[in-house]
Amino acid sequence: MDTNNYHNHISISRSSLKQLSLAVMICSSFLLTACGQAEANKNEKTETEQAKVIPIPVEVKSLSRGDISSNYATTAVLEAKEEAFVVARASGIIDQILVEEGDYVKKGQILAKLDPERYELNLLRAAADLQGIEKELAKVNKVYHKKLISDDTYDKLTAQYESAKATLALAKLDLKEATIVAPISGYIAERNAKVGNLTESFQRERMFHIVQQKQLYGIVYLPEKELSRVHENQQASLSISALNDTLINAYVERISPVIDAKTGTFKVTLRVPNEDNLLKAGMFSQVSLNYDTRQNATLLPRKALLAIDDKTNVFVVDANGIANKIAIKVGYQEGNFVEVTEGLIGGEKVVVTGHQNLKDKAVVEIVNS
Repeated sequence: MDTNNYHNHISISRSSLKQLSLAVMICSSFLLTACGQAEANKNEKTETEQAKVIPIPVEVKSLSRGDISSNYATTAVLEAKEEAFVVARASGIIDQILVEEGDYVKKGQILAKLDPERYELNLLRAAADLQGIEKELAKVNKVYHKKLISDDTYDKLTAQYESAKATLALAKLDLKEATIVAPISGYIAERNAKVGNLTESFQRERMFHIVQQKQLYGIVYLPEKELSRVHENQQASLSISALNDTLINAYVERISPVIDAKTGTFKVTLRVPNEDNLLKAGMFSQVSLNYDTRQNATLLPRKALLAIDDKTNVFVVDANGIANKIAIKVGYQEGNFVEVTEGLIGGEKVVVTGHQNLKDKAVVEIVNS
C-alpha cells in the first residue's frame, strides 16, 4: 500500500470514530433528559392527584334518645260542641238590641226586646175577661148548690173560666217572649237582628247565632283498617295553622259503630278542651292520632335519610374524616325524627347536610355552625 494512502486511511478512520462517539454522547444525553422529564412528569401528576382530594363540607348530628310515637295523620275543622240559632218566638218590631258579635252571654241573658205594647194590652184584656168570669162564677156557685140553675149552664160557665185562665197564661207567655233571651251560654257568633226590623214568630231568619267554645269537637274520618287501633280517650295532637302551628291535645270522644260503604271510612269525634278560648270554631287543623309511643328510642333527624338501591342509608363520619355509607332500618316516624331500629348503636355522627352527592369513603370536613 502506498504510504500516503495508508496515512489518509488512518485519518479517515479516526475522524469516523470521533463522529460516532459524538453521536453516542448526544443520544445518551437525550435519553437521560427524556428519563428525567418522565420522572418529573410522574411526580407532578402524583402531586396534582393529591391536590385534587379536597374534603367535602358537611354538617353532622349525633343521635339522640327520646320518645317517639306512631300516628295517623289527617285533617279536621273544629266545631262548637254546643251552638244555638236564636229566632223570634213572637212577632213584632225590634225595639232594643243589647249584645253584639263577640260578646259572651250566659243562659237566660237578654239579647233583644220587641215592642211590648200589643202584648201588654192583650194581657190586660185577658186579665179583665178572667176577672169578669170569676165574678160571675162566684155568683153562680152560691145558687148552684140550691139547684136554682141547670148543670149545663154551670158547666158552660166553668169551661169559660178555664178558657179565660188559659188565655191569660198565653198573654203572659207572649209578653215574656217579646224579650229574646240566650238559650245557652256562649259567644255571639252572628247578629242578624237590627233595631226597627219586623220579626215574625218562628221565622227562618236567625236573629243570633251563639256558640259555646269551652270545648270543641274535631270530626275525622279514618279508613276501616284503622278501626281496631282506635279507642275511647285515645290521645291526638292538633296542629293549628292559624296559631302558628301551635300543638293542642285532643281525645277520642266517640267512635261510629258503622263503616260508610261508599268511602270505606268511619267517623271519629275528637274532644278538644278550650278553657282559655284560644281556639275558635271553624279553625282548620292537622290531626295526628297517636296509636303507640316508644320511650327512650334512638332518634335520628329525618333529613339524614337517603334511599339508595331500595335501602334506607345514612352517611356516618369516622374519626379520620371519612364518610361511610351504612344501611339502616327505621321504626316509628314522627315530625322531623325517625326511630333507628338497626344499623346504628347511638354514638355516631350522621351527615344531615351535604350528603346528597356523597359517595362511600368520601373525605369530608365537618362544618357545623
